[in-house]
Amino acid sequence: MAFTVRRWKFRPPVHLLLGAVSLWAAGVQAQTFPVTVDSCGEKLTFAAPPKAALIHDINMTDMALSLGLQKSMVGVSGISGWYKMSPEFKQALGSVREIAPKQPTLENVLAANPDFFFAGWNYGMKVGGDVTPTTLQKYKIPTLVLSESCIHVDKARPRASMDLLYGDYLKLGSIFGKEVEAKAQIANWKQRLARLPKAAGKQPLRMFLFDSGEDKPFTAGKYAIPTAMMEAAGGRNVMDDVQTSWGTVSWEAVAARNPEFLVLLDYQNDGGADKLLQFLQKHPLMQHTDAVKHKRFVALRYEELTPGPANIGAIEKIAKAATR
Repeated sequence: MAFTVRRWKFRPPVHLLLGAVSLWAAGVQAQTFPVTVDSCGEKLTFAAPPKAALIHDINMTDMALSLGLQKSMVGVSGISGWYKMSPEFKQALGSVREIAPKQPTLENVLAANPDFFFAGWNYGMKVGGDVTPTTLQKYKIPTLVLSESCIHVDKARPRASMDLLYGDYLKLGSIFGKEVEAKAQIANWKQRLARLPKAAGKQPLRMFLFDSGEDKPFTAGKYAIPTAMMEAAGGRNVMDDVQTSWGTVSWEAVAARNPEFLVLLDYQNDGGADKLLQFLQKHPLMQHTDAVKHKRFVALRYEELTPGPANIGAIEKIAKAATR
């Protein structure tokens, strides 16, 4: 996620669903290698599945766990320094160790001796920093970059869509020889979203995501996956013209667009979403918006609002709360 944010609790990953997926896949021809995928416009080719993957952040770790990649993982990073690990997450992670509680250094990465790194710009990597696809390439470590974050190095990216999740999940599955399982899971996700009620003839509900910030709100813009999630839930991000993924805007701009519904990012510490709502209720501009006046909101965790399997359940929550 872009900029400095605080992160907290994990929702159990969806990897428990893979039993059914595996049964379906049993009769399907095995995937062949080499496999080539796109990573922010660069082509990555794998002659065989990686055996020592390093995964950064809880949402990308969720993708890996949901595909059952634990035996192919040498480590994770950026979790315990932000989150209180749930028992379910610890169990799913098993013996996979954490090499750095927050941002990994180049030394951290090299010490783990990975043969694959999955991270993103402002998700473990910073433009011009020591840990980038270019620096890791010198050590023959290929980096799959989270697609949502590509806007930081490629300003010609398309606006956010659910393909940010589907595409990266399929890439990860293909790289590890689990393309069939990935496709089956994506089909399941699409079916769930297709079952959401459609409000025919109605204008999309005006929605605003409030992550953090008092002087200026930190929120999701045109290229962040919450914009696509709101649309999938029948709404529209009032800040969907902001030319970034995650960034700050002005309270004047938000209030002028009069959001009808709020998505509050609940870090589950220091008051969490309740504190955010209380702040908005006292704000001289936001207190007059329809969403705040009528207390129409949903609280979602970090991993639900960054690209990962938890997005699907989060969309269902948004849709349900928005129709109350």
